[in-house]
Amino acid sequence: AAPVEWAVENGVTSGTSATTFSPGNTCTTAEILTFLWRANGSPVVDYAMNFTDVPADAYYADAVRWAVSKGITCGTSATTFAPDMTVTRSQTVTFLYRAAGTPAVSGGSFADVDANAYYADAVAWAVAEGITSGTSATTFSPNAPCTRAQIVTFMYRDAQ
Repeated sequence: AAPVEWAVENGVTSGTSATTFSPGNTCTTAEILTFLWRANGSPVVDYAMNFTDVPADAYYADAVRWAVSKGITCGTSATTFAPDMTVTRSQTVTFLYRAAGTPAVSGGSFADVDANAYYADAVAWAVAEGITSGTSATTFSPNAPCTRAQIVTFMYRDAQ
């Protein structure tokens, strides 16, 4: 599929092995931020982090450092990041929205997206930009785990 080919060709991810992508696998916070970091050129930033659960030599350490320095995420507390936590659909579009600079948005949303939710603007932006149309005509499923296929599809559509 085009999103997977785009992700591989652009160095966003190489798959789960030399011959598999595992599209139905859920992603962790560390994985999605690594994908996003790579899609943005793998910038190296000098930013001090206080996350006790992000080892300096972890494959995702530079991605987390970049994402925190850009305001894309702030972790789960002042000292924890939870890199192995499964990322949700609402977190995914929020990361993409913040990486895009939190552009102004307007318009409605879905029945399962409260207007006051931290991710409401991100969902509205993702729909307006054609990144997602939800899981049905009236639902977004904000708390559902986001799969590898969904994430690279959202990123692919955002890059177009």
